[in-house]
Amino acid sequence: MKNDNRVILIRILLTITVIIGSLYLLTRLMMPKYDIGVIEGAMVSEYYAEVKDHDLIFIGDCEVYENFSPAVLFKDYGINSYIRGSAQQLIWQSYYMLEDTLRYEEPAVVIFNVLSLMYNEPQREAYNRMSIEGMRWSSAKAGAINASMTERENFLDYVFPLLRYHSRWRELDINDLTHIFRRDKVTHNGFFINIGVKPAINVPEGRILGNYNFGDKAWRYLEKITALCQANDIELILVKAPSLYPYWYEEWEEQIIAYARENDLKYLNFLNLIEETGLDFMTDTHNAGLHLNLSGAEKITHYLGEFLINETNLTDRRSDERLLAIWKEKITAYDEEIAAKQLRIKDSH
Repeated sequence: MKNDNRVILIRILLTITVIIGSLYLLTRLMMPKYDIGVIEGAMVSEYYAEVKDHDLIFIGDCEVYENFSPAVLFKDYGINSYIRGSAQQLIWQSYYMLEDTLRYEEPAVVIFNVLSLMYNEPQREAYNRMSIEGMRWSSAKAGAINASMTERENFLDYVFPLLRYHSRWRELDINDLTHIFRRDKVTHNGFFINIGVKPAINVPEGRILGNYNFGDKAWRYLEKITALCQANDIELILVKAPSLYPYWYEEWEEQIIAYARENDLKYLNFLNLIEETGLDFMTDTHNAGLHLNLSGAEKITHYLGEFLINETNLTDRRSDERLLAIWKEKITAYDEEIAAKQLRIKDSH
């Protein structure tokens, strides 16, 4: 009888294991393969494979991952940095991204790009998933989901992605099979390289708004970011990247300046530093002023590097042999991708 019970128990356990394993494989198959599709969705998960010893962490939307180059910061200033950015990263997502980061390391400085203060409510599921799905499970990820869900979204769809993506079988191709477990890197410490050039011509003016005040939820999460940094002895720096669109209103600028002053924070608006950085919107943007290209990003990163070395307690770490070895490989990969993209552009002409 005991042997019979043992056999039954083993069969039950094997059945459960097969079911769980099959569901796991099916989930991996059905989920979008962002690294070969909408690459912005692949950025968040890349962080976890990194050596966690960063002096500086960026949080924010596309205005950080397309406009600042960690490779330049280390190569020229010895600052070890990482960009935890994602497409349309809303301010509450930035807060939970920072909370998640602090599970692994405590940087000396955090830079937050302030554009997302323009949003006070959840926006679109597609952008939510690109920011959240790549996060490892923790209370930070759960918080990000709860703060971000639109009315049509369900928490369980994030816990069990197969519930959301079960109908995606119509879109499956060979890439879904080859990328079930493999993920190609799409960024360099969170920075996405774009070397195209599309001049900023006929940039639209900002439309008149009924209310220029940032919303209560947006302010609340900025205060939470500030408090989290203070509690962990991290210097918070606010920045506004030099994107010409979406339009940055003077009324918004005044609110940020006042907040920075009240909380003793440094604030850099790169829209006011065009001459100092040497930016040229005829050559330094790849999409008509919405984002910078490589040459533009490297220009403002040089300005930022000088500022950080002179105005914060960050120091040059290029004498750290272990870190230098890590960055030697990273800079080689950075230069190789730039060369490959330049060659593709040359061959297309």
